[in-house]
Amino acid sequence: MEIKSAEFKMAASNLAGCPKGNLPEFAFIGRSNVGKSSLINMLVERKDLARTSSTPGKTVSINFFLINGKWNLVDLPGYGYAKRSKTLRVQWETVLIDYLKSRENLQCVFVLIDCRVPPQNSDISFINMLGQMEVPFVIVFTKLDKIKAIESAANIEKFKETLLLDWSHLPECFETSSVKEIGRKEILKFISGIINTPKD
Repeated sequence: MEIKSAEFKMAASNLAGCPKGNLPEFAFIGRSNVGKSSLINMLVERKDLARTSSTPGKTVSINFFLINGKWNLVDLPGYGYAKRSKTLRVQWETVLIDYLKSRENLQCVFVLIDCRVPPQNSDISFINMLGQMEVPFVIVFTKLDKIKAIESAANIEKFKETLLLDWSHLPECFETSSVKEIGRKEILKFISGIINTPKD
């Protein structure tokens, strides 16, 4: 897939505020500071389409980006640690679950996992929740360039082993580096395959 245009469309604070229409949506989410904004910018080849920050939990709205005029890339608020009040965290968790369960346009959720760290309970719990809600998802391991290949491979394998304690099989997985653009073609090909598959 060639990215010919990518533009910020709107931000929504709840499900009712999401864009009207039936454009397919692909949502990206992960723990705070997992490299989500950098990955989104890498995928669409724009340096500052999604805001990056060293401060965890900066995204506090559902941000929609129109890609090629044909589909929406959705930047979801991160889960896990963030410098927000407990009340605000609970509020956003409610909005997030509402979007995941009820948004008919949603085609797939890309769950970002930092390959530098061992399996985290927050990641496993979120993935299990997606399974319980029957939300289609894939896993994207990020920041491959930040550690040695042997270390990232070990962490990724351990994560998969941990998932298989609860799952009979694994979803599709991608390994990425925003710096080296690793995984870009594979993810865009995956999205293109869904968009171009005839609907019943």
